[in-house]
Amino acid sequence: MKQYETMYIIKSTLDEAAKANLVEQMHGIITSHNGTIDNVDDMGLRDFAYKIDDMSKGYYVVTTYSVDVDGLNEFKRLMGINPDIVRSLTINTEEKEGK
Repeated sequence: MKQYETMYIIKSTLDEAAKANLVEQMHGIITSHNGTIDNVDDMGLRDFAYKIDDMSKGYYVVTTYSVDVDGLNEFKRLMGINPDIVRSLTINTEEKEGK
C-alpha cells in the first residue's frame, strides 16, 4: 500500500453533524479497502481565493492515509461525484518524500 494525502473542500452550507458524517463516510471508503487513516487535519471554514459555483467559503479537510490502488480509485471516484464536495486534490506522499 502506498501513502497518499488528499485535501478536499466541503460546502459551507452543511451543518456540523452533516459535515462530520460526510468526513466519516469518505474515510470509511478507505478503511473498507483495507486502508488506514494516518492523520486528519480539519482546517475549518476558509475563504476561497475566487468564487466556485457561487460559493465563497468552504470547509477544508486534509487527510493522510495508506491504501491500495483500487481503494484510491474508488475514494477519488466517489469524492468526485459527491455533490457536497466542492474540490479535491490527491498526491502520493511517497513521491514527495523521495521514497
